[in-house]
Amino acid sequence: MPNAASPKPRHSRVQFEPKLLTVLREGYGLADLRADMIAGLTVAIVALPLSMAIAIASGVGPERGLFTAIIGGFLVSALGGSRFQIGGPAGAFIVLVSACVADIGVDGLILATFLSGFLLLGMGLLRLGSYIKFIPYPVTVGFTAGIGVIIFSSQIKDLLGLHLTGSETGPILEKLATLWQARDTLTPAALSVAVATVVLILGLRAVRPRWPGMLIAVVIVSAAAVLIGLPVETIYSRFGDLPRLPPWPALPVLSLATLGAALPYALSFTLLGAIESLLSAVVADGMSGHRHRPNAELLAQGVANSAAAIFGGFCVTGTIARTATNVRAGSRGPLSGMFHAIFVLAFLLIAAPLAGYIPLAALAGVLALVAWNMIERAEIAALVRTSPGDALVLAVTFGLVVLRDLTEGIVVGFALGGLIFIKRMSENAKLEAPNTPQMDDNFTLQDQVVVYRIRGAFFFGAAARVASALDDIGATCRHFVLDFDEVPFVDSTAAHVIESLARKMARRDGRLYLTGTNTQVRQMLNAQGVDPQTVDFYTTITTALNAIAAHPPKP
Repeated sequence: MPNAASPKPRHSRVQFEPKLLTVLREGYGLADLRADMIAGLTVAIVALPLSMAIAIASGVGPERGLFTAIIGGFLVSALGGSRFQIGGPAGAFIVLVSACVADIGVDGLILATFLSGFLLLGMGLLRLGSYIKFIPYPVTVGFTAGIGVIIFSSQIKDLLGLHLTGSETGPILEKLATLWQARDTLTPAALSVAVATVVLILGLRAVRPRWPGMLIAVVIVSAAAVLIGLPVETIYSRFGDLPRLPPWPALPVLSLATLGAALPYALSFTLLGAIESLLSAVVADGMSGHRHRPNAELLAQGVANSAAAIFGGFCVTGTIARTATNVRAGSRGPLSGMFHAIFVLAFLLIAAPLAGYIPLAALAGVLALVAWNMIERAEIAALVRTSPGDALVLAVTFGLVVLRDLTEGIVVGFALGGLIFIKRMSENAKLEAPNTPQMDDNFTLQDQVVVYRIRGAFFFGAAARVASALDDIGATCRHFVLDFDEVPFVDSTAAHVIESLARKMARRDGRLYLTGTNTQVRQMLNAQGVDPQTVDFYTTITTALNAIAAHPPKP
């Protein structure tokens, strides 16, 4: 006979199972394979310019963006908990990665990425993926908008073809001041290339929305720049030839000094990677109707980050735009993401020399549009219009991300959102006098018994306010009936308030009667010492009043 507890371990295993196995087990035919190959090619066409542009904006060579898309993208799809997730370098990491490179160099970046992989693995094994969804929506909107502003500011130099005497400073206000001082070095050719790239992408998006506008625009602008002989900086002029293959795998240099320097960045990569990946998976769920496995996704992200670092890549995460493209392109499952990585590798093998002709201003134009699309203008307007509290969370998160630090913006925004939620919930907790049934005329109810009802969640946020009212009411009666029929849960603070009230009633020779308590409420009350020895429990107000009427209080 099967063990009744056997489904639980099975469920525990399923939450870590890659969706690839699920898709193959459901049945996978040639039509599915063909659809996934087409979707993978479509995503690869989008990923090629983006991966190089993000890498360059992050302060590393374009080849590292391609290595990240190849190694990380393949493993995220092969091992992940989402059917449609596409992994690779993401614009949200540009600020963190560039700061890491400026501080501890490319080797430090690779080590931080390697460590981040193990931290993500730990988050997955501890089943923390289910908790990422509790980040308030205004925080994610403010965070992505802040990232968009920072990405755009990081592209101004290449958009305008400015020549700086030194490096761009990190903080955005200092960066803008430095760029303003270099305004006289503007290169008209670079600005023309950037504008042409943006116009072509927008035009193709309007007339041929299914075409890979980014790649087509970059190819056309690059060809025009070469034929006309525009004096613009290109990938080759700054970085030289791209390699044809990823490097041989090699572990990053480990020492106490390098670990200490890389660990803070690894923690930031981990937090941002978990949020970005699971947010992307949620977007894919909404578009496809499927549900992802968050803990399996974190495990895959962990493996992908550590593996990408070994092959010279950097931070891997789920990418919302490429994942959405994958769904719209007709993907049937994770194999499309694996094909996307294989197609990017094929480009590196066959056409790497051609990438050297791409103007940096063209890639800056691509990222400028990406940054603009990250600012969710309709969502921001809705939050500002409908909720002052959400608008405050949005503004604080946005301001801290832009002016201070990404992690600080997330943490403070989350904390502020939590406080506002607690305030709202506490205001919903009400204490009121319900309509009570008529009792025998020989029992003067109003002189001996007071009946009140608590509505809403009774927890620490409302405990102080409700406790004060309960003490005042309890001081005026001998028998206090308190109905919990509309209380979904109580916490330890609220349970302690009830226990304290019961003791005060007993000291005045009174009695507390609790009605309508559900199982969770009763368990929490019992844990805090509220039991039949200190209070009387009844199912309804009527049964409590009948019990009091049957045993009238002594004068």
